[in-house]
Amino acid sequence: MMQSRARLLVVSPHLDDAVLSCGLLLAANPSAIVCTVFTAPPPENMSTDWDRQSGFTDAFEAMQTRKQEDIRALQKLGARPVHLSFCDAQYLLTPSPDDLTGALRRTLNEHSPENVFFPLGIFHSDHTLVSDACLALIDVMADTAFHGYEDVPYRQRQEAVLERIEELTKSGYALSPTTDMGAPVNAFSAHEQIKREAIAAYASQLRAFGPQGQSSLYSTEKYWRLQRASS
Repeated sequence: MMQSRARLLVVSPHLDDAVLSCGLLLAANPSAIVCTVFTAPPPENMSTDWDRQSGFTDAFEAMQTRKQEDIRALQKLGARPVHLSFCDAQYLLTPSPDDLTGALRRTLNEHSPENVFFPLGIFHSDHTLVSDACLALIDVMADTAFHGYEDVPYRQRQEAVLERIEELTKSGYALSPTTDMGAPVNAFSAHEQIKREAIAAYASQLRAFGPQGQSSLYSTEKYWRLQRASS
């Protein structure tokens, strides 16, 4: 049986990034796939500052609960989760670029999306690592359109956004604002409410952000089409 082609796949570094940065897009495109990269606990248990701020005793408890939160959040958006088994930077086990690119390529080949949305790669090392891995696939997946999303909450650092765009331009990529998402995205419609309900499912992360940090989580979504610049 031939597998139907997914229209849209969002690559998420952590278990909340896709919803924070692309929640309206996902609400407007039910049945999208969200591939989250860093969902594995470390081989040996530990306790980090962020996990403690999130209300967890240790990493094992944190990752188990956070995956459950992610499933609930994506259900509200009608999206399908794919969880890759890499550890994020706080657990001191950063994957090699080749391993990460290979895993993402296998995932994209499995689902054959028409459009891939991935982090622009602002500020956070995990986000930049995932962004670079996705950029490496542009040349080998010519039938797929790649779009970078501005990473929430780090896009609040406007100078960091501009620096990343300049870096990508110097690396030979052409960026243009993505305006046609294939379905209307209306921040003043039911999509906004659905996104807020999905964000609320990440209770542990909201706890860690605190009231002041939470205020930066509901900014406007922005996307960039990325292609190799013409020589």
